[in-house]
Amino acid sequence: MLKRCFSVLAFAAAVAAGVSPSHSQSVLHPQWVGTWAAAPYLADGGFNVRPLSGVTLRQIVHVSVGGPQIRVRFTNAFGTDPLTISDAHAALGTGSSAVQPGADQSITFGGANTVRIPPGAEIFSDPVALTVPPLSDVAVSFYLPPQVMRAETYHGFADQDNYVADGDQAGAQQLTQPTTFASWYFLDGIDVPSSAGSRAVVTLGDSITDGAKSTSNANRRWPDVLAARFSQDPKLSHIAVLNEGIGGNRVLNDVTGPSALARLDRDVLAQSGARYVIVLESINDIGRLAHLQAPADAITAPQLEMALKQIADAAHEHGMKAIGATLTPYGGATYYSDAGEQVREAVNDWIRTSGTFDGVVDFDKITQDPQDPHRFNPLYDSGDHLHPGDTGYKAMGEGIDLALFAN
Repeated sequence: MLKRCFSVLAFAAAVAAGVSPSHSQSVLHPQWVGTWAAAPYLADGGFNVRPLSGVTLRQIVHVSVGGPQIRVRFTNAFGTDPLTISDAHAALGTGSSAVQPGADQSITFGGANTVRIPPGAEIFSDPVALTVPPLSDVAVSFYLPPQVMRAETYHGFADQDNYVADGDQAGAQQLTQPTTFASWYFLDGIDVPSSAGSRAVVTLGDSITDGAKSTSNANRRWPDVLAARFSQDPKLSHIAVLNEGIGGNRVLNDVTGPSALARLDRDVLAQSGARYVIVLESINDIGRLAHLQAPADAITAPQLEMALKQIADAAHEHGMKAIGATLTPYGGATYYSDAGEQVREAVNDWIRTSGTFDGVVDFDKITQDPQDPHRFNPLYDSGDHLHPGDTGYKAMGEGIDLALFAN
């Protein structure tokens, strides 16, 4: 359903730009596979809401597989007003607010350089003639003309420096007086043309998948480690990794972003070329048992297992393999409780033994302290006893059996 909506919006953009259907149909449209993605949600209050009007955004993303061209997905999924984007560009990044000289390419929408995205919608750009190497940084720049914007769609905690500058500087090699921020706004996907063996792994999770406590600008999240391993294996080098983690996300209730169940269609099933989903969710549901704030927080292991089975069943119905990841230890974390630990252990046992999933990644065993399995291995603990540090994320990414993705 979502992919059909994207096609309709692309056609509408072409008509709005005065491009005839016969002209747009004359362009070859290759089949695509996602190479980078982020899960969008509402920028809700405080420093998350920015006066993004009459400014240029330059946002840096780290792709997994490469390709001879790209298409970019822009999002107004949580907007309440139409979103206008103008003068968009793509280029290879340099590790700063500048882009590599001589490689900048304009991004168009049905041949036009401006697009209007309705509230609740997402839209793909036309193909962009930018060759991207595997594991490279791509800078997507665009101008936001003055407009009413009462709700902004973003992905917080990108662990990546992004930039905003006054006026239209989207085509500039170096931004003038940019301000740095660490989120992605209105941007949630990049695809490359598919080739033999192309397919994507979607990692559905919370902050541990999103990369909380990893080193910023270093791409050391466990999905990044997995993508690097694929790139180094000639038999698996066409497998992309799409990170759909949201810090604070829960399976059964909305808190930070929609629940995993509510965002499943957009963030997993509609991703281009998705063939696998790795599910690492529930620790934030379990953490609420330490300090119940609402009746809905009193979750049980069977409730979480039912919800995780819903995710696996939906993946299977869409021709995807579902891989269950056991929940990492959280002893010593601020929201640890004995009741929560009992639920975590029960859910992990179910993931390992129920047969619901096509495979299991035992992150619990990989990261636990050999002397105290309720806690992180001290070598892997970021210090908050909930999130891994870089070494922990490396162990997680390297502990995944690549045979799970052989076919």
